[in-house]
Amino acid sequence: MNDALKKELLAELIGTFVLVFVGSAAVLAAPIFGVVVPALAHGLILCALIYTYGHISGAQVNPAVTLGLAVGGQQDWTKSAYYIVAQFIGGIIAAAVLVVVFPQENAAVAGFLGENAYNFGQTTGFLTADSVWTAALYEAILTFFLVSAVIQAAGYGKAGKLAGVAIGFTLAASILAGGPATGASLNPARTLGPALIAGDTSYLIPYLIGIFGGGIVAGLVQGNLLNSDDEPAK
Repeated sequence: MNDALKKELLAELIGTFVLVFVGSAAVLAAPIFGVVVPALAHGLILCALIYTYGHISGAQVNPAVTLGLAVGGQQDWTKSAYYIVAQFIGGIIAAAVLVVVFPQENAAVAGFLGENAYNFGQTTGFLTADSVWTAALYEAILTFFLVSAVIQAAGYGKAGKLAGVAIGFTLAASILAGGPATGASLNPARTLGPALIAGDTSYLIPYLIGIFGGGIVAGLVQGNLLNSDDEPAK
């Protein structure tokens, strides 16, 4: 592994850590303030991360995005595999640190959130418990939107310097649309970390299938059917 790849992997790990930490913290407070808080938190921090780490690794910070880019022919498969591992590690660390900062048994946290409101920042909604595969389908559709935005706005460079804004807005809008129903994860690392820390993995496999599936379909469609006229898919 060369030094350049090590730097890229560190950027992906840190970037995913930031996204999952900020997103989970916002979801923790969502029962009080509503879905607008996690939507804005995720969208704004993703936009910031793209401008912070985009020049190093592309600031993919999402295994579904990375897989979509690989499927669409825009990124090497070996590099993509390394990226995905780094992203998952970053997400798990972020979820663990959040519990240390805001422990469930802390009186101040409990008083702020109210009785039984602690949620570990999980990406779940009203569909998760009783209709988990419907939730997974919804996650797949929303992930298709996000990965498509990444490929077209950043991968093909069609949004120029506004790519981060376009991608961040897509994530925020998707969370507004799907947050109450599924938690609107759109990111396997965002789902895995809090699920492991919470000790609730009952919905994990359907969610991962749905999210990765949405990323794969986006990669196939955008990379092969809607690829840029002046920059064909590789």
